[in-house]
Amino acid sequence: MKFVYTQYFQKSKVFLYPLLKLKKGIPFVPVETYVCWDGVYGIDDFKYLCVYHSDRNDKFLEFESSYLLDHKMLDNKFSIDKDRQLYVFNLKGYKYDFQRFLEGKYSKFSMGAQSLILNYFGSIGNISEYILSVFDPEDYHDKYAEALDVPIKSIQDVYEVCSVPDLEKETLFAKVPEQIELFKNNSIHLNK
Repeated sequence: MKFVYTQYFQKSKVFLYPLLKLKKGIPFVPVETYVCWDGVYGIDDFKYLCVYHSDRNDKFLEFESSYLLDHKMLDNKFSIDKDRQLYVFNLKGYKYDFQRFLEGKYSKFSMGAQSLILNYFGSIGNISEYILSVFDPEDYHDKYAEALDVPIKSIQDVYEVCSVPDLEKETLFAKVPEQIELFKNNSIHLNK
């Protein structure tokens, strides 16, 4: 293993995005992802929020139509502002994995979720090796101990090799559009 991530990275983008089963290499990917929306969705709602930065040109509208609007887990979509679109996915079908995510127990993800994530990132490259180390940390404890220059016992005691998600960094802090009130009060759903 050539490196260990010591800076915070958006855990939801790595461990939850692949659960949507969107193909790697599609024309647009979210620039930000979250598991909460301040004042709207909390962790008990099992939502996954994807923010796309794009003007609503023909290329983006085609992508939206092909990959997002008919997605079986899509609950709603909002325009946060002129250039940011928010798509809210329901991860209740992955409650077990969502809970493990919140706890930072990535090695305890279900085999189905691990398979989706591993397949998404492939089997070659640093990110692939990193994902493997997170799902099977015991096999990598010695490498992490060496990379971090700490006793292996310290790593073994923690067991997991990836930090718990920072819920403040995994929360969207954006003005709530007026249509969300309509959605919440009148139970309007996009495709459900």
